[in-house]
Amino acid sequence: MKYIITGSTGHISKPLSEKLIAAGHHVTIITSSAAKTAQIESLGAKAAVGSIEDRDFLTRTFAEADGVYLMIPPNFAAQDWLAYQKAVAENYIAAVEANKIKYVLILSSVGADLRHGVGPVDGTAYLEELATKLTASNVHVLRPSYFFYNLMSQIGMIKHAGFVGSTQPANFKLVLTAPSDIADVAASHLVKPDWSGYSIEHIGSDDSQTWASITRAIGAAIGKPELPYVELTDEQSHAGMLQAGLSKTVADGYAAMGKSLREGKMQAAYWKNPPKALGKVKLADFIPQFVGAYNAA
Repeated sequence: MKYIITGSTGHISKPLSEKLIAAGHHVTIITSSAAKTAQIESLGAKAAVGSIEDRDFLTRTFAEADGVYLMIPPNFAAQDWLAYQKAVAENYIAAVEANKIKYVLILSSVGADLRHGVGPVDGTAYLEELATKLTASNVHVLRPSYFFYNLMSQIGMIKHAGFVGSTQPANFKLVLTAPSDIADVAASHLVKPDWSGYSIEHIGSDDSQTWASITRAIGAAIGKPELPYVELTDEQSHAGMLQAGLSKTVADGYAAMGKSLREGKMQAAYWKNPPKALGKVKLADFIPQFVGAYNAA
């Protein structure tokens, strides 16, 4: 089969592409950087260089594809993050409709069921909503939770402020997800696509951790066993993101997402419909990667 993969050579798109190619499928990877062409071709895929904000480019690229993997990459330079996400979502759906793509796999997120009030997840929720109207396509939506590598944002806080901090209480249970586990689930659907209609699947790798246990694991690994966890206010978190150089639209989005997490809204659907099986990666498996990044910072 012929697949189009968005997300360039990212944490999920690259391993997903490798799995599809190994299974004998033809893969085209969309990238905005011509410099990545050689890397993509070395995987055995074809590179399609262009912008996902260009609807005509997407429509041409999607031509004759049997299936597409859709994800909206972050754009921290956007003046209006949600407007950017909505524009990309509309371009994706228009290209799918124009080419009558049979299988559409969407990377979304927990909290997308809320549709509004979850920061950057609002954009993927909009893509989900548009996809419900794809009558000629079979659509499967993946809703993973908090990525392990998002914990890397704590490194600067630990080094400069001496604590791990977020806007949820220490005993808040945070569902952690590894990109490699998401790629495994995505590949399981695309290697031999057999779904029909519109369906949704939650993904998690380790859903037994709290901020307290995460902090203890990090502290022990970096030689700071007394490392404290500090619950930040929304205002403190927002100000810290601005101070770190994030734009207001991005800081606003992450602050809204943190608030939705704390209030129990964002992960509610996950707990009601958890995955049948968790992924392979656990917090203990991720910690060495965190330590390497911490020591290099």
